[in-house]
Amino acid sequence: MSQNEMERQMDEQLRDAVLQALAADPRTAPLDLRAGVLNGIVHLGGSAPSDDDWAWAEMVSARVPGVRGVVNRIEAPGAPSPARTINLNLASISMKGEQP
Repeated sequence: MSQNEMERQMDEQLRDAVLQALAADPRTAPLDLRAGVLNGIVHLGGSAPSDDDWAWAEMVSARVPGVRGVVNRIEAPGAPSPARTINLNLASISMKGEQP
């Protein structure tokens, strides 16, 4: 299996885990949400009824093991513009030459 195939498979598994976490949470389960993953970064889309639900969906996604960051493009009243909200977990990124 090539490196690209392994990364794509890991992203697919991470997407499944994020979708399961969102479906299992009572606040996010009824929302119309979508998720995609590329290189460990979750891209959320859809709509939520409030900015609290917007933030909650991001938090639920960010807590899934393996998620390196969340791009939150969920549309919600009072939430930041969905086009540019990016939150990275910089603690998960090691410095060059540093052992994990």
